[in-house]
Amino acid sequence: MGRAAIATSHHLASIAGMDMLAKGGNAVDAAIAAAMVLTVVEPTGCGIGGDGFAILWDGKELHGLNGSGRSPAAWTPEYFKELKAVPERGWDSVTVPGVVSCWITLWERFGSLPLETLASPAIRHARDGFLVTPTIAGLWALGGQKLKSQPGFAECFLQGGRAPRAGELFRSPAHAATLEAIAATRGEAFYRGALAERIVADAQAHGAALSMADLGEHRAEWVGTISQRFANGVVHELPPANQGLATLIGLGILEAAGWQPSSTDDPHQLHLAIEATKLALADVYRHLTDVDAMRIAPEAFLDPAYLRERAKLIDPDRAGDPGHGKPRPGGTVCLAAADDSGMMVSFIQSNYKGFGSGVVVPDTGIALQNRGVGFTLEPGHVNQVAPRKRPFHTIIPGFAMDLNGEPLMAFGLMGGPIQAQGHLQLALRILGYGQNPQAAADAPRWRIDAGRRVGIEPGTDPALIDYLRARGHDIVSEELDATFSFGGAQIVLKTDGGYVAGSDPRKDGQALAR
Repeated sequence: MGRAAIATSHHLASIAGMDMLAKGGNAVDAAIAAAMVLTVVEPTGCGIGGDGFAILWDGKELHGLNGSGRSPAAWTPEYFKELKAVPERGWDSVTVPGVVSCWITLWERFGSLPLETLASPAIRHARDGFLVTPTIAGLWALGGQKLKSQPGFAECFLQGGRAPRAGELFRSPAHAATLEAIAATRGEAFYRGALAERIVADAQAHGAALSMADLGEHRAEWVGTISQRFANGVVHELPPANQGLATLIGLGILEAAGWQPSSTDDPHQLHLAIEATKLALADVYRHLTDVDAMRIAPEAFLDPAYLRERAKLIDPDRAGDPGHGKPRPGGTVCLAAADDSGMMVSFIQSNYKGFGSGVVVPDTGIALQNRGVGFTLEPGHVNQVAPRKRPFHTIIPGFAMDLNGEPLMAFGLMGGPIQAQGHLQLALRILGYGQNPQAAADAPRWRIDAGRRVGIEPGTDPALIDYLRARGHDIVSEELDATFSFGGAQIVLKTDGGYVAGSDPRKDGQALAR
């Protein structure tokens, strides 16, 4: 507990953030410094060529920031006419990378230290090297096997012909130089200058569509949040195209279905939570896309009458396999930081699918995301690929306010499809059952895969598993592995005495307070 706190998925990032707070910086300074470090020390989950989002309490009001990129202007349905899906790897999976704009936009409005100061820890770790941690080493080896043939990947990440092992020193001077250029030009080099030219030249060399105009027209956007009251708080998420809406729908359906604050592992309440989450996911997978292209307003899914209607589909004694409803028209890293002025930040950035597309722009350290995979090629689908459109996005920052409108919790849970489900589970444990952040992060999780199939983490009470199976859930107990299929949480909770932080044991992270 302390007057300021930070939780990230890597100890060097947490230390960098705390250093900024010690220098007199605020929570935004800490978050940006940590985020930059994570692109160096955790390239298996994020990079300079990824996307980013944030929810921020500035001491007076809540702000949302959408730093995701759009598709290239040339990405019409005809562009992919020979394919059944957008490729998962290579240049034709790359949308405009937005995380650099996210850092800069946050810093310009709320940062207090020089940008060069915020970038200095990441630059130092890239240039002088860092010792690779065990979890990251495992992910690096997996990614290296899959992506070694992608443009620029092996030269950057498989130095000496292999992935670095745990405890080995890894240096990336090109990454350091790119961060220096970003800091010196306030991001202009990346979107409209020398770095942009190198990105586009590599795209053209591989026959890809990304252009200087695509990069130059990108801007991070300040947006509002969408919210849903649950238990002792109000959970806030960003509007589509990210999947945070699913968390809110699930929480709303759960309360409408009769959720009660019992014990953390009450089997009946867990059954209701799983069923509510299935309904929420069915809705977002059918209706969610870039908010500008949605045919139904996001708020319509949170209408109390709609939530009650969906809740009626839950059988209290049997697992279901629901479809989506239709209201009336109406691989990732996350971190949380807070300071003694009351500022709190939830920040998340990602390359998706681990290293992302596998494409690394030569001699820059810029590893590019593969967010194009978030589009569908299904004709007429709301999320069908189109020019300058944001795809369905898995990464979501989370925030909670108390019932008096005061900030309560900055949180996130990285991990692809589990993120919305994980946010719901954290809300249940902390807001619903009163667990502390570390206990909530430590607890075994569940994950809905498809139909009645539910993945369950080791450590779950066998009696709980038996209860769910008896009600028709297809329970699969999964051993923990390097893929983080159950996510990784980072949480900062405000209390009367200060901030309490928690960092997920599934990652190599650390929670710090002072």
